[in-house]
Amino acid sequence: MKLCPACGHTLNPTKLLTVQVDQCANCKGVWLDRDELRLAKDKADPDLDWMDFEIWKHPDRFEAEPRHLKCPNDQTELVAVRYGETKVGIDYCRTCQGIWLDRGEFKRIIDALENEVTSKTTGEYVKASIQEAKELFNGPESFLSEWRDFKNVLWLLELRFFVAHPRLMDTVTNIPPSPIS
Repeated sequence: MKLCPACGHTLNPTKLLTVQVDQCANCKGVWLDRDELRLAKDKADPDLDWMDFEIWKHPDRFEAEPRHLKCPNDQTELVAVRYGETKVGIDYCRTCQGIWLDRGEFKRIIDALENEVTSKTTGEYVKASIQEAKELFNGPESFLSEWRDFKNVLWLLELRFFVAHPRLMDTVTNIPPSPIS
């Protein structure tokens, strides 16, 4: 039986979108085992598939501090992690890589990632597309999953490019169809 790290009540199996997680009926916090946050994030917004809210992927963007909460899986002390300027905080188990989200934190993570998507520059999307192209061959997910990520980044790059150059978009959309020979 897993106990809530925040209030000590029993965690009950439930679904976060389509992902099986454990939730506290009392405080409404959610425990996600390793990789469940990524799966739930991908279900919440398919445009975010290629963006990972990975705890240690960008160590320069995280601030970690000890918490006095215990992991429901192994009783290891959790660390509080803040993601960059977003002020999104989560509690993380270094041992089993599980994540505790207080009520409302999942939505704040999705909002922060969506904000990151809309604020990237064309140059940042070019870099991201190159990174995703590399991951086609050596990424952590299956080739098909990495291919979808790559296509999403290219699509977002196209959108960002036309937002940055609206006249070019007008020109492209107003090109008359070529005559069929």
